[in-house]
Amino acid sequence: MSKMSNRSRRSITVIAVAASLVLGFGAIQASAAWTQSVAPLPAAPVSAETLQARLADEALRSASLVDQLAALTRHSDELATALTTAQARISADDDQAAQLGKDLAAAKAKLAKLEKSIKRARTDRIVVTSTTSTTSGAARTSHREEHDEDEHEGGGDHDDD
Repeated sequence: MSKMSNRSRRSITVIAVAASLVLGFGAIQASAAWTQSVAPLPAAPVSAETLQARLADEALRSASLVDQLAALTRHSDELATALTTAQARISADDDQAAQLGKDLAAAKAKLAKLEKSIKRARTDRIVVTSTTSTTSGAARTSHREEHDEDEHEGGGDHDDD
């Protein structure tokens, strides 16, 4: 009898385990149905094919953005090079402008000296001719000839300054 009782105990245990599994499965199904009725999903879940299509689209978009970024980087490098070149040219132009300013100042100073010496020469010539004209009559005649020659050469004794 002990053999029979072991077999029957095993059978009862197997039946009890199977019944508890069926009961557990039923409880899970009931709770899932209850949860779904209380809080339904707003939209159906996205399928795997849709997700793969979206992933492929985003990969293409990402590759396009990488290409655009590379193009912008190249353009930025070109602009930086152009800016450096422009700055060097501006610096050279500044140096040239400073030199031209110095040259202009020197030329103005030289012109002022020349104008002053021309004015002095005119004044000296007037003084010499008036001194000679008062001392002799022959000198007066030569002064008139010089005066006539000066008028024909470009301006006479008029001071245009």
